[in-house]
Amino acid sequence: MDRPALLEFLAGQSAATSDMPFDDSALVFRIGGKIFAIVDVKAEGGSVSLKCEPEMSGDLRVAWPCIRPGWHLNKEHWNTIALDGTLPDEILEDLVRRSWELVASSLGRAAREKAGLAVRRQP
Repeated sequence: MDRPALLEFLAGQSAATSDMPFDDSALVFRIGGKIFAIVDVKAEGGSVSLKCEPEMSGDLRVAWPCIRPGWHLNKEHWNTIALDGTLPDEILEDLVRRSWELVASSLGRAAREKAGLAVRRQP
């Protein structure tokens, strides 16, 4: 998946917003104000950093050389993926969805309501 297709896919995630709070090369995607993806929009080819379950991160890094520990991020919870065409689109899309779900599931009631997401009911 190339960068333009990835940007479109990220923007299509439910209640996703984007901004550039750090500099003019890091486009940040958020859900409920929390980051779920960071895309390098300046470097040739580019990369995306996505949140990931710690128990899955290591396996992904071994299986796919284009997946590295998160650049300037918590290396246990974030991966940076080079957009070099070696990772199948289906896997990248799944990793985007997982990142979105991890972050969305961590939102409190008020943030979920503000983002227009279903609010979990207490048992």
